[in-house]
Amino acid sequence: MSERITGAEALMRSLQAADVKTIFGYPGGAIMPVFDALYDYTRGATKAFDHILVRHEQAAAHAAEGYARVSGKVGVCLVTSGPGATNTITGVADAMMDSTPIVVIAGQVSTAALGTDAFQEVDLVGMSQPITKWSYQIRSAADVAWAVSKAFYIARSGRPGPVVLDFPKNAQQGLTEWKPVDHVSLRSYHPYPTISVEAVAQAAELINHAKRPLALVGQGVELAGAQAELAAFLARADIPAARTLLGLSALSTFHPLNMGMVGMHGNYAPNMKTQECDVLIAVGMRFSDRVTGNLATYARQAKVIHLDIDVTEIDKNVKTDVAVLGDCRQTLAAITDRLEPARHTEWIGSFAKYADMERQKVIERAIHPTEGPLLMGEVINEVAEQTQANAILVNDVGQNQMMSCRYFKYRHSRSVVTSGGLGTMGFGLPAAVGAVLGAPQRQVCLFMGDGGFQMSIQELGTIMEQRLPLKMILLNNNYLGNVRQWQDMFFHGRKSFTRMLNPHYQSICQGYGIGYGVAIGRDELKARVAEMLSAEGPYLLECAVKEEDNVLPMITPGSSVDEMILEVNL
Repeated sequence: MSERITGAEALMRSLQAADVKTIFGYPGGAIMPVFDALYDYTRGATKAFDHILVRHEQAAAHAAEGYARVSGKVGVCLVTSGPGATNTITGVADAMMDSTPIVVIAGQVSTAALGTDAFQEVDLVGMSQPITKWSYQIRSAADVAWAVSKAFYIARSGRPGPVVLDFPKNAQQGLTEWKPVDHVSLRSYHPYPTISVEAVAQAAELINHAKRPLALVGQGVELAGAQAELAAFLARADIPAARTLLGLSALSTFHPLNMGMVGMHGNYAPNMKTQECDVLIAVGMRFSDRVTGNLATYARQAKVIHLDIDVTEIDKNVKTDVAVLGDCRQTLAAITDRLEPARHTEWIGSFAKYADMERQKVIERAIHPTEGPLLMGEVINEVAEQTQANAILVNDVGQNQMMSCRYFKYRHSRSVVTSGGLGTMGFGLPAAVGAVLGAPQRQVCLFMGDGGFQMSIQELGTIMEQRLPLKMILLNNNYLGNVRQWQDMFFHGRKSFTRMLNPHYQSICQGYGIGYGVAIGRDELKARVAEMLSAEGPYLLECAVKEEDNVLPMITPGSSVDEMILEVNL
């Protein structure tokens, strides 16, 4: 006779079958049967999950993102209906923009009450469909195993992304015969395109005849686990490479063919050389506006090869000459097999002139100043040096994000957790919680501005409760710095509501039992960073940085990538 169990119990077993180990959540009325079932799965001999009680549901979604980004697994969060569910929407949208696999399971009022404006009822499926790979309402206990298996398959396969499951209370409480389900395919869903041999041959032909090739490396390389294939591809044809913001750790900072980061606040050389290359090879990236600048003038001289798993990205922003659809781990290897060994010594050497200009006019001033207040760049550089480029970088959004992505260093893959497409302030702290739990063997360093920190400051409670060994660096300039920079540059210095009156962060840390240090003078920075890194448990290092420091270089809005400015006089 088959075993009959509740829908809530079926969810627990289905999550076990999906190899879930960690859940980020917050209980409430409409999800209470699930949390009751979860009780027995988080303790004693039957323990299967670690449940991390966050302090806000948005943080649950961001923590699931951070966990997924560093672990390569699907992040999971569990919340209640109504505001609990809607609070996750920002994290869901963020995950969709950045191709992050998470599954959000939200409680819902019973199906009999749907459409009656019942207490804490919202149309979660309708709200979330445009920003998910799949959104589904589980209306009976019998559908739980099927829906959960499908959710995880869709979230992690092909181009990853978020899935939302809306779980009415009667389906949680109803009974069903337990039968596990394992999706390995779905009719009408084809996440891995068939690789065109002809397209591979055309791409290889263009690269073999290129005199000035340039590769743009995106996060797709890391999502596919294609770091080794990328290195072999670049080495065989001697192709210089630039990385996008999300693709920074797909290629080591120290790789000889790494030319830096492209984009609005990227490196000067690869942005300038984008307008000189004859073949541009985009690997697992989406040609964001922050990468291309003015599309009308972007790389017009180049033949464009685009490797991507998602057909909707082809020709969306930049016209492609050869599109190679498929998992880039496979497509890179297929193209490499057809490449002729090459050397582009003169072309690669030509990057040095621009790199030297940036180093003299921007980098040295940012990381090795000799006078004045602390600068963001020198703080980030000091942390990078003392962690020997082995740490995971998590950051919030704004100047702290651009500066830390520019000046941190990476030896290992899956070492950057940042909100790229949506640019979500408040992302950093909860995402770092997820990163620590997703990669417990690695050091995690979180950089925040005072604005983003205060958007999710309540998650210090999660860090306190879990005693997470997170190292937090607060770059405190008393401004919403990125907006202030734009106000100075484009709005005649009219600083409209960007200056902030900040709290006493040391007292806040004391209240949460979190270690605290402060760096004000340049002469004490090295020692304060060393104290932070050697401290047991969580630690916040507050750095009093220059109030009106600017992130440079910069491609100003509407400009071409080769119109990047190195200096600004305000």
